[in-house]
Amino acid sequence: MVGTTSSGPAGSPDTRREHLGHVVFITAAAAIGGFLFGYDSAVINGAVTGIQRHFEVGPVVTGFVVAIALLGSAVGAWIAGGLADRWGRTRTMQVAAVLFAVSSVGQALPFGIWDLAFWRVLAGAGIGMASVLGPAYIAEVAPPAYRGRLGSFQQLAIVLGIAVSQLVNYAIAQTVGGDVNNELLGIQAWQWMLGACLVPALLYLLFASVIPESPRFLVAAGRSPQARQVLAEVEAEGTDLDARVAEIEQSLRLEHRPRLRDLRGSAFGLLPIVWIGITLSVFQQFVGINVIFYYSSALWQSVGINQSDSLLISFSTSIINIVGTFIAIALVDRIGRRPLLMIGSLGMAVALAAAAWAFSAGVPRGETVTLPELQGTVALVAAHVFVLFFALSWGVVVWVLLGEMFPNRIRAAALSVAAAAQWVANWLITVSFPSLAEWSLAGAYVGYAVFAALSLVFVLVKVRETKGRRLEEMG
Repeated sequence: MVGTTSSGPAGSPDTRREHLGHVVFITAAAAIGGFLFGYDSAVINGAVTGIQRHFEVGPVVTGFVVAIALLGSAVGAWIAGGLADRWGRTRTMQVAAVLFAVSSVGQALPFGIWDLAFWRVLAGAGIGMASVLGPAYIAEVAPPAYRGRLGSFQQLAIVLGIAVSQLVNYAIAQTVGGDVNNELLGIQAWQWMLGACLVPALLYLLFASVIPESPRFLVAAGRSPQARQVLAEVEAEGTDLDARVAEIEQSLRLEHRPRLRDLRGSAFGLLPIVWIGITLSVFQQFVGINVIFYYSSALWQSVGINQSDSLLISFSTSIINIVGTFIAIALVDRIGRRPLLMIGSLGMAVALAAAAWAFSAGVPRGETVTLPELQGTVALVAAHVFVLFFALSWGVVVWVLLGEMFPNRIRAAALSVAAAAQWVANWLITVSFPSLAEWSLAGAYVGYAVFAALSLVFVLVKVRETKGRRLEEMG
């Protein structure tokens, strides 16, 4: 029968488990790009103080160097869709891995602050490409019944990357006595932190070289026999593979390679669905989540916690991030995308408002701020609650939606634009935080709380549910 992929009994439990295990492996391999995303996002957290001291630069230059990688990510995300449609998803993943590997070595051995900034831009380009390729590839290989959970692997990989990088940072700092400017084998600890990014980059390159190409790319490229072989690996046993290939061909028949001009519409120059994707991406960043992962170590040091303990607290928020992500994976295909987004928006708004209240009680003491015991406890708890609600909602669901909400004919291009907008929003938040914190830390968190509340309104009014729908039905 067409679609049978195993010599064992059709639909037997062992066959189904083996089949699902293969799909999970492919998805997890593609999601390593998300691991790079998370690792690079958080590794700078431990290195910020070391960079500032080593190069003797102020908060403005420090914020610029931290954030400039995000501009590279925006460029990488912008071009990734076109490259993926021209070269294929897996080949473009390999290019992204090479860029990140080379930049990891450069970041570990910079000659000066601007040299470091260049390598961070290059790393950002690789990460930006991976941020587009992972969700697109996973959405295109995942069976509809599992697509939400498998799409969540991207965010799970991101939070695992964040946690691992912070644990590595802590271990390196402990090895050199708690000061990241101390040397280990001739270079400073913060340089080892940045250079350690080489390991996940090489893993990404390896796995991108062994996973199959997306069946939708293969059909679009006129390679239907190969597409049928891949579909046999990923679709449920008993699926009519010829019918699936025909369905994909039908959705692509009158379409050409998606380009940015295909996104044009009457709504301020773009199609409404593209604007929804852009706005989801912007809200995901404007709630201030990456302030926690880029600056939390320096933030906790500023309120009297020593450098080593601040890295440990940062790691604890990563554990909460992982817990929240597993909650989202368990719920995204059960209760749907919209309910999770709304729950997250409400929880984040409350937590951020509580953090703003706590930071408003800060007492300046020289270059640091001291919080009273009650407010200090509230700030720590609120930060962890905020991360939990973000992880179980916007952290996962936005990536799932961006991978599945666009029509086939514009998916890669639209996802590139939405991801580029996300990186630009991330850059704005990251580069502005040091100055905002110097002006008013509480005021910065009030702003993030307002955006969390606005995100709830946006979901209620504009976001459609996509749970259980085939990609060919999106429009």
